[in-house]
Amino acid sequence: MRARIPLILLLLVTADIYFYQAVETLTTNSFILSGYWLFDLLLMVGLVFAFTQRKSLPKLAPILMTTLLLTLVPKLFGMPVLALEDLTRIFRGFPPRNPLVSELALVIATIPFIGLIYGLTRGRHNYQVHKETLYFDDLPDAFDGFTITQLSDIHSGSFSSEKGVSKGINLVNKQNSDLILFTGDLVNNLASEMDRWIPFFSKLKAPYGKFSVLGNHDYGDYVRWESEHQQQANLNRLKNVHKEIGFNLLLNEAVPVKKEDESVALIGVENWGKGGFHKYGDLDKATRHVPDDAFKILMSHDPSHWDAVTLDHDQHIHLTLSGHTHGMQFGIELFGWKWSPIKYVYKQWAGLYNKSGKYLYVNRGFGFLGLKGRVGIWPEITVLTLKKAIA
Repeated sequence: MRARIPLILLLLVTADIYFYQAVETLTTNSFILSGYWLFDLLLMVGLVFAFTQRKSLPKLAPILMTTLLLTLVPKLFGMPVLALEDLTRIFRGFPPRNPLVSELALVIATIPFIGLIYGLTRGRHNYQVHKETLYFDDLPDAFDGFTITQLSDIHSGSFSSEKGVSKGINLVNKQNSDLILFTGDLVNNLASEMDRWIPFFSKLKAPYGKFSVLGNHDYGDYVRWESEHQQQANLNRLKNVHKEIGFNLLLNEAVPVKKEDESVALIGVENWGKGGFHKYGDLDKATRHVPDDAFKILMSHDPSHWDAVTLDHDQHIHLTLSGHTHGMQFGIELFGWKWSPIKYVYKQWAGLYNKSGKYLYVNRGFGFLGLKGRVGIWPEITVLTLKKAIA
């Protein structure tokens, strides 16, 4: 992220200079015009300070991200209107800007601003249920119609509203799924972040059990610990928290989920991510005792593991469940079309993917991190129905 700061500052300055023309056309009030630049100057100084002083980053990053979005995104929406006017001004000798065009640019900029305000206040608990039905030739007959609710990226350290969290928990239980699977990042950094929320998540119910894996934030790798022992103690405490809320934590291992006289293999690996993320996950170890002909469901927090390891693994993994990306908590989803800047980092970033008869589902996340809300990419509860394909 630090490497992108110059690019972010360049984009911010460019948008500021261009959009300022609309503001200047509509007012000569020196207080407004000076405040326009003073606000952006403080934001730029804050960005540089936060990312050069790493100790301050965890506290300042959410504030700066929120302010940056509120400042930059509306301008980016309004700028095309000004650009279209400039195309005509080229052939008219660049006369002064038309105040009506500047007003239109400001009105258009107001629309995403209102959307951002909604996302940052109400969007964090605007839970959406995403349902998919998946067909498999070799699904055991007893599991035809079996339902799975997937949760991911709870990030309990970001929660503040008990009412909002309860809303999500109740919605999960309303799905009445056979199995609940959680694919990592229970906390932001510290196991103690879950203390307040244990009674809430303990209410989750599923007749065939609740299972979980760890995500990159669960290991405490983003905190400066006084010793390795202290970090390990935090991780041990977090593992116990999984038990306290009724989840069976899978650490590079597999367990059978039995129904009638048949079963499927549920596999859980520790976090494995591309780039600088730790690669604790060991799919070989996790599948060591799983029969080749078993129907397999894998929980792996980071979707990059699917392309890098899972697809070409000796064992045929029928379905992989991941999270991690949050859909960047910012984007657009309309009429089946979706977009978020995170797509330029992760090929598989939200929803269902299929390659060679192997499925991956990437959950958009239950909670939020960094940005204190969600805009367009709402918190997700996934419900998957497994069906036997008709020959």
